[in-house]
Amino acid sequence: MPPKYSAGVSNSVRLVAIQDTPLSVDDVLKSLDDEASGGLVVFVGRVRDHDHGKGVTGLSYSAHPSALDRLHEVCARVAEEYDVTGVAAVHRVGDLAIGDLAVVVATTAGHRGSSFEASRALIDTLKAEVPIWKHQIFTDGTEEWVGAP
Repeated sequence: MPPKYSAGVSNSVRLVAIQDTPLSVDDVLKSLDDEASGGLVVFVGRVRDHDHGKGVTGLSYSAHPSALDRLHEVCARVAEEYDVTGVAAVHRVGDLAIGDLAVVVATTAGHRGSSFEASRALIDTLKAEVPIWKHQIFTDGTEEWVGAP
């Protein structure tokens, strides 16, 4: 099934999506396949079974209508600020279970150092600037919204 939302891509920004279906690391890798890249760094964020010392039973991600545009802007900025040949970022929305992939980001570059730096900046900026909110349900019956305004 295609992404629920996707944005246009450029030469360096290869894949940007927010989707309600399971994420594929292979799709991200395929989007960044080129012969000029000696370094490829991938970060995969998964749903863990705990947070703040409490057990987590599951969670749900919600995205603001502007989230895809903001994600594309973040990817374009990383592509511009770092010496990379490719940038990709996909984020899941909807109900997720423990172990599900929530986000996959990756960058390619001629050398590993640039790709490591760019991938770190990509995930950190995505978390700080893209309006995607996490609703966690804890084993003790409490819940929490993370990243909500």
